[in-house]
Amino acid sequence: MGQAALLRSRRFAPYFWTQFLGAFNDNAFKNALVILFAFGGAESGLAPDVLVNLAGGLFVLPFFLCSAIAGQLADKYEKARIIRAVKLFEIAIMGLGAIGFALRSVGILLVALFLMGTHSALFGPVKFSILPQHLRDEELMEGNALVEMGTFVAILLGTVMGGLVVTIDGGGPGAAAALTIGLAVVGYVVSRGVPRAPADDPRLHIRWNPAVETRRLVGYARRTRSVWHAVIGISWFWFYGALVLAQFPRLGRDVLGGDEAVVTLLLTLFSIGVGLGCVACGRLAGGVIDLRLAALGAAGLTCFALDLAWAVAAAGGTEPLDVHAFLASARHWRVGLDLALLGASGGFFIVPLLAFVQHRSDPRRRARIIAANNVVSAFFMVVAAGAGVALVANGVGLPQIFVLTAVVNALVAFGLLASARRAVAGSRTGS
Repeated sequence: MGQAALLRSRRFAPYFWTQFLGAFNDNAFKNALVILFAFGGAESGLAPDVLVNLAGGLFVLPFFLCSAIAGQLADKYEKARIIRAVKLFEIAIMGLGAIGFALRSVGILLVALFLMGTHSALFGPVKFSILPQHLRDEELMEGNALVEMGTFVAILLGTVMGGLVVTIDGGGPGAAAALTIGLAVVGYVVSRGVPRAPADDPRLHIRWNPAVETRRLVGYARRTRSVWHAVIGISWFWFYGALVLAQFPRLGRDVLGGDEAVVTLLLTLFSIGVGLGCVACGRLAGGVIDLRLAALGAAGLTCFALDLAWAVAAAGGTEPLDVHAFLASARHWRVGLDLALLGASGGFFIVPLLAFVQHRSDPRRRARIIAANNVVSAFFMVVAAGAGVALVANGVGLPQIFVLTAVVNALVAFGLLASARRAVAGSRTGS
């Protein structure tokens, strides 16, 4: 079954649009809140930069606190029921967020953001563990390609829409509240169509200690060496993406001399590239989970980052730059093309690894292994944020950051992929 047919199928389409609307709402709410904080739309006595960074930390924190419990719940209970419960939780959170927007209350908005992070942490394990139950093995690559494509498009649209609606003169916060509540309600309605997915381990006893259970589920992921290497590869992708995306404001504003629209254009090119890369990877796979496609993506992540470094070094200017001027310049086109190809390479890298983890994990523990992946990925993203701050604080320029990222990617990604392939070959020989 092709990707278009999957998007029309009863067993995939409601799930796809449910996760799409969830990612859209996450980013719409988060960016509306960040813009409100950054431009002093809510008073707290804290500096805007402190609030923005605090918001980012509060959104990520639940992935460390709740992933272990989320993985257990997704293995123990019927998954469509969990999805609908999480979407109802989202509606309640957005109701709280609406109160925060109405009162311009930083405290209420930060609580709502933390709860949205909790919502995403609860949804993550069931989001990916349900796919092998609804899709055939030969459909996993195309299904994951569509999910990742949809996620990045939703992130882009949510980020743009959240920033636009909250700045509407005279009613921005109210418009942001209406948008996010509306998205949550539509998401719940769509989730009603997700088919049943029976529990994988209904006898599982839920353990509530997050520290102990996080260590336990990471141990489950480590039991199969090839799966663990794929988990590290996925986490590396999020490290790479977080580090590169964090440089976009600096690239657009300080290096190119552009305005906010130029920064948004850079994000758009990268996100479209990821989406197209995911779709192309799914089509090229031909129903086979092939790590060679991930190796191709890893090569692109290195090569296009190196070319981006050279393009950035040659693209700086002193004249103010808007979108029209950016598009009119050949040297800026090179920057844009590198970003799009970098995103496409990321799509080729991430899709086979996700399908590999789903396919080779023990079905009784699949959701917990995916939860372990979420925890490790969140950790890598936090480390990426710290690394980015340290590099900038020590005067490392953007071209040097891209070169360093490219070189480390070549070492890490190819080492992991080679180890995963050897582990797969070894398991086949042993069988």
